[in-house]
Amino acid sequence: MSHGRIMLALSAVVALLFAGSLVTGVADVSPWESLRALVIDDGTPLPLVMREIRLPRAILGVLVGASLGLSGAAMQGLLRNPLAEPGLIGVSGMGALGAVLSIQTGLVGAFALALPTAALAGACLGAVLVFFLAGRGSGTLPLILAGVALSSLAGALTSLALNLSPNPFAASEIVFWMMGSLADRSFEHVAMAAPLMLLGCAALLTTGRSLEALTLGEDAAASMGVDLRRLRLVLVGGVAAAVGAATAVAGAVGFVGLVVPHLLRGAVGGRPARLLPASALGGAALVLAADIAVRLILPGRDLKLGVLMALIGAPVFLHLIWRMRGEP
Repeated sequence: MSHGRIMLALSAVVALLFAGSLVTGVADVSPWESLRALVIDDGTPLPLVMREIRLPRAILGVLVGASLGLSGAAMQGLLRNPLAEPGLIGVSGMGALGAVLSIQTGLVGAFALALPTAALAGACLGAVLVFFLAGRGSGTLPLILAGVALSSLAGALTSLALNLSPNPFAASEIVFWMMGSLADRSFEHVAMAAPLMLLGCAALLTTGRSLEALTLGEDAAASMGVDLRRLRLVLVGGVAAAVGAATAVAGAVGFVGLVVPHLLRGAVGGRPARLLPASALGGAALVLAADIAVRLILPGRDLKLGVLMALIGAPVFLHLIWRMRGEP
């Protein structure tokens, strides 16, 4: 299948799942009535539900999935390692730490968007620290080591906050937030996170040709005119903005950036310039499908999106590793 047809098919799948997300819920209403309520206010509560609950949730599903899928493909291209994923540079861990601290200190009671704001601040701080720790080194190894160290530190501090939490309700809220979810999100969350996610994704999409040159090696890419330092700056900055904002509004949602590029790499011929936009659409489709599933599988138990993604993503990734074990 040609690249154009693949992109068209992925776009169609995302559009169908977006519509499916809009019409999926606990209310016993037909899909047509649900979609009609988006544009026509008939005086019932349904238009409010569609416009203020389901629509922002579906929009965030697209943005979060696209950010994670695209960031995963970009990190794998930069590091030339199929096991790389967006959390490798520590931004998602620092974002989670910021959210945890806002709950632990009671800041979430001060204003409605305290939690995502704190998570976004933590992610931005993580990006600054990664660049500071990595320094001006020309290799990717300092970035990897800085990210691993930052992720470990953020995980340790998050565990410490849970360990020292005097309030069991705060500890429970921390645990549930870290499971990841798109439930109860509003257009305020969309307005806060969407600009950063779009900015980060736009930056990552500009790196396709440079990543293709990088597949030949750093020396070959440099001889072809690729500014490796600028490439790393754009990639890490783009991943930090996209993943940091996604973590701020959705919590920890794993495996999207790891699995989606693997599933699509063969279809696009392994070319980074084609894999990046395909992974964005694939990530959006996967998160939308998972978010629909959490509402259908256990509608009364609030199954978390991050939990379902781990249950799906881990076996898929293990299957991919099993298939690759005989390759050189």
